[in-house]
Amino acid sequence: MTVQIKKCQLEDVRDLQEISMETFFDTFKDQNSLENMKAYLEKAYNLIQLERELANCLSEFYFIYCDGELAGYLKVNRNEAQSEKMGDTSLEIERIYIRKNSQRKGLGQVLINKAIDLAKQHNKTKIWLGVWEKNENAIAFYSKLGFIQTGSHSFYMGDDEQTDLIMTKTL
Repeated sequence: MTVQIKKCQLEDVRDLQEISMETFFDTFKDQNSLENMKAYLEKAYNLIQLERELANCLSEFYFIYCDGELAGYLKVNRNEAQSEKMGDTSLEIERIYIRKNSQRKGLGQVLINKAIDLAKQHNKTKIWLGVWEKNENAIAFYSKLGFIQTGSHSFYMGDDEQTDLIMTKTL
């Protein structure tokens, strides 16, 4: 198995949109209404929004490829780009998704390691993420990697207010 990581550029926006919508939908479709999913996907992953996020110098996106196929992606935020005020010593993993057919190959661990490397490059002492309280597989995965719950915040899926657990790992 050959694994490669590539930093996303503005010209990758359509591939980013495709994998973002696909992986988000696959991950959450069974627990949410189609209307709320559609509203969220159109808001979060429209091309203008993704271009804005790609242009932010405090955010970075990375694609992960497995045997030459785009398998997933990672988005990290620093400083003011973080979705919560966690301070200048933290790096946020805002999005980390692997396509269904590429799961259980260790790619999530590779992306977490990439986030840790980025945090260290930027002299951060913590990494953190928000994970839906009902996403038990993801919570177990992050816990296994040393993340601990340090809080929670609201996440809106369309008009449905949900709770994300904030999980933090000290480096």
